[in-house]
Amino acid sequence: MPEIQGVVEDIVFHNEENGYIIAHLNYSKEQITVVGVVPYISEGQNLKLTGEWVTHPQFGKQFKIVHCEEVIPSSIAGIEKYLASGVIQGIGPITAKKIVKHFGENTMNVLDNEIERLKEIDGVGGKKIQLIFESYSKQREVKNIMIFLQTYGVTPNQCVKIYKKYGGESIKVVQENPYILTETISGVGFKIADKIARSLGIDKESPFRIQSGINYVVNEFCALGNTYMPLEKLQKSAKEILGVSDEEIQRNVYDNVLQGKLKVEDIDEEKCVFTIPFYYCELGVTKKIITISVAKYDPLEIDVEEEIKKFEKEKNIQFASSQKAAICGAMENSIEVITGGPGTGKTTIINCITEVFEEAGMKVFMAAPTGRAAKRMTEATGREAKTIHRLLELGVGGDDGSQFFRSDETALDCDVLIVDEASMIDILLMNSLLKAISIGTRLVIVGDVDQLPSVGPGNVLRDIIESKCVTVVKLKEIFRQAQESMIIVNAHKINNGEMPILNKKGKDFYFIENNDPEKILDSIITLINTRLPNFNKGWDKMKHIQILSPMRKGILGIENLNEKLQQILNPKSKYKKEKDYRNTIFRVGDKVMQIKNNYSIKWDKISGNSKESGVGIFNGDVGYIEDINEDNENIIVVFDDDKRVEYEGIFLEELTLAYAITIHKSQGSEFEVVIMPMFMGPPLLMNRNLLYTGITRAKSLVVLVGTVKAVNFMKNNNRSFERYSGLGYRIRQIVDSNFSHDENHID
Repeated sequence: MPEIQGVVEDIVFHNEENGYIIAHLNYSKEQITVVGVVPYISEGQNLKLTGEWVTHPQFGKQFKIVHCEEVIPSSIAGIEKYLASGVIQGIGPITAKKIVKHFGENTMNVLDNEIERLKEIDGVGGKKIQLIFESYSKQREVKNIMIFLQTYGVTPNQCVKIYKKYGGESIKVVQENPYILTETISGVGFKIADKIARSLGIDKESPFRIQSGINYVVNEFCALGNTYMPLEKLQKSAKEILGVSDEEIQRNVYDNVLQGKLKVEDIDEEKCVFTIPFYYCELGVTKKIITISVAKYDPLEIDVEEEIKKFEKEKNIQFASSQKAAICGAMENSIEVITGGPGTGKTTIINCITEVFEEAGMKVFMAAPTGRAAKRMTEATGREAKTIHRLLELGVGGDDGSQFFRSDETALDCDVLIVDEASMIDILLMNSLLKAISIGTRLVIVGDVDQLPSVGPGNVLRDIIESKCVTVVKLKEIFRQAQESMIIVNAHKINNGEMPILNKKGKDFYFIENNDPEKILDSIITLINTRLPNFNKGWDKMKHIQILSPMRKGILGIENLNEKLQQILNPKSKYKKEKDYRNTIFRVGDKVMQIKNNYSIKWDKISGNSKESGVGIFNGDVGYIEDINEDNENIIVVFDDDKRVEYEGIFLEELTLAYAITIHKSQGSEFEVVIMPMFMGPPLLMNRNLLYTGITRAKSLVVLVGTVKAVNFMKNNNRSFERYSGLGYRIRQIVDSNFSHDENHID
């Protein structure tokens, strides 16, 4: 990696929040531009920089900083020039000359160790010494922290986060217990902390190390969608990572429990380890589901059967018996779950339920987990539907900078709440939602239990259904109009383990056979770039056509697909600004996706003459890069619901290209056209659940490109990642212990 050294001539831009700078450096008798994260930079500093040469589309050649080290001058002339540059507040050219003349080559030692001796200089009093001391100390402090931490692979962004958290105590905190970083600094994992610990000579069997390693293993396991980790699995994984005995691991698990960092509980006669948030969320959801389910509500003063007949006549439809049962059940029960695949009339049933409740004078709220799902619900019902986060009024506050303002004491003001796409709701969000529902409000939960479970922890919809605590209506009959769509017909065939019907003339489901991955890639590019836009002039290749792949790596994984599709759909141009970030080029016009929940990032929304602002962008939200700020290289993204967000460097790790996305990330979304590469990969990713979810994301057309063998393997493979969740067990335990109940599932 190239290394250069030079003096900072001027600072064009310095972001105090994240340490990002744009500066001019005097290097090899010419002025060059350097960019990167350097929180302690000042004009006049002599810096040794490691990084790479890059070419900015507008500003030309620049040096992108990866590592920075200040070179303190040793000659008298160099020291004077350094101090005279203004790098230290309180010292200008005249004072610098006096200091160097008085202390000579010992000047830097005086600043480091005997700063009170500056009183010996004429014109330097107590207040000025204090100013010099604070300025020099802070600069030296940040510099030392950066140098210390970057040695161990901590990125400049993470260094900034650590300094913001611990200030001048950063090095002391890390030296005493580097594992604290895994709990307090996002992105710093156990491996980095362990590397620091080993270099500091921290004992392999130190409780700090073992307890941090245990927490790391549990958190990594729960990041896969689990709410707990079986103790037996934890002991095996922790032993491999930590290299200590089972006894040491078991003792430190229980020490973590005593410190309130973990919970251990029996689930189905197996000892299980919970993180604290997931444990209390499961308890909260369990308590509220049971409380709502046993509540008795007054019957509606309305003839529901008559209202259903009226609705059928107006819409010219005929409900099946299970569909009528779903509508009646919503009226009769305090809580009901309606589940079914595509074409089974879930949206029509929601419309009917809403009309009946409103006819009875009741206030109905509608919500869905994502912006896209809420928008689709609004379009399908003609009534406003909100995201759950917006419904709960996510705002600024709390330890993480955000909080829901609707909760136990500020419940939602409605008589009925209908929640769609419930398969996407994780245990954390469900707990927050249920807190905001007062007893007396009817709850209707709608979703497709055969979709992939939520990206976040838990298996909430399936757990509630299988608990047999609430009325569940399973819809199987396909609406007559939906039977015309091969997307819907094939979705149900796949769900039943049957081979889909391929290439029926004039229909909406096509298969292009190809055995060569490179040719599959070429075929996908041709489809999205020319064939499909030519087939339907109304389809925009960026907005209406989505590539879904089961995996990230390989020729047909989303990483390679995004790189190739960006070159075709949004090629490099001297007129388009771009930013290179961790091997990804972000370019104005790119389609991008948020890949983790960020509850504190701010957004603005301009609608007509009014301006709205708020916080929160969520996992799976899709948008387009509107601009890249020339001064600080922040990226401005406009999301599908017109929310405009400015991404600073520390948040760019949450953004990825989205020309191709994983099937997991497509949950809750709907696209006009879905293209899916069909190729053999890891068996756990080649399953029926994934194929079913992928094709049901399409509204107008599905095109599969690849091998029949891959399609056949996926529809036959009903295995999927096992999720560890205690919610269903908790509900069943309480119900079985306290209530007698009938089977209340309607198929």
